Amino acid sequence: MDLHDLERIASWSWPDDADQVLLRALEEETTPKEDRRLAVSLAGELVVINDELARALLSILTSPEEDEEIRAAAAISFGAALEEADLNDFEEDEDLPISVPLLHEIQESLEQAANDEQAPKLVRRRALEASVRARLPWQSDAVRTAYSRDDPDWKLTAVFCMRWVAGFEDEILESLASSDPRVHFEAVCAAGNSELSAAWWHVSKLVTAAATSQPLRLAAIEALASIRPKASQKILAELVGSEDPEIRQAAQEALILADSDDLF
Repeated sequence: MDLHDLERIASWSWPDDADQVLLRALEEETTPKEDRRLAVSLAGELVVINDELARALLSILTSPEEDEEIRAAAAISFGAALEEADLNDFEEDEDLPISVPLLHEIQESLEQAANDEQAPKLVRRRALEASVRARLPWQSDAVRTAYSRDDPDWKLTAVFCMRWVAGFEDEILESLASSDPRVHFEAVCAAGNSELSAAWWHVSKLVTAAATSQPLRLAAIEALASIRPKASQKILAELVGSEDPEIRQAAQEALILADSDDLF
């Protein structure tokens, strides 16, 4: 099985040697650029990432000679493992895919990359986006600085990070009015993650408006259940009967979340 075989099937169906397939692609100098980029992206899957793969990714992230898109992808590939570790309070556990000392090394490298003004902007942005999956004090100032920049890409990164970094309610509400559809989308997701009650009216309108794009509507459906669980139940119940299978499934999942949240 090669890289492209892995790409075509769900990660939970990968063979036991998938990590070695990915590691060879990352370490062999003859690996074509596109295959290398693919290997970097796949290596972040929780079913395969381990200390060996993490060190290979870390080497890529921290190497100025590497292609910037591949470095940026390496940063993002740490996100899922960091979030898993954060949920476990970074305590050593056999279920953690990466050892705790190495996870801390990854966090330090992401912070350095995000703050390195000599590094490519894409690498810096992706380093910040990956880092916030496990909260650290420095991130709040970094997100605030990114949001204040007169640069749409940095603003997009900042609003994405607001899904995980608390204390940006005003900025999320402001971003819901953004003319940039990318920022608007991330603001909807951040409003849901932040359980931002003041965003209810805006998000509920996105859910019910036929003109809302499919990706944005799906994000709004998910956010709605977190923002006001009880108030969302009637809207979601109506969408359960939708002829659109994606809308129907999203509404069913959100309704389950709303029902469970309403118990507490």
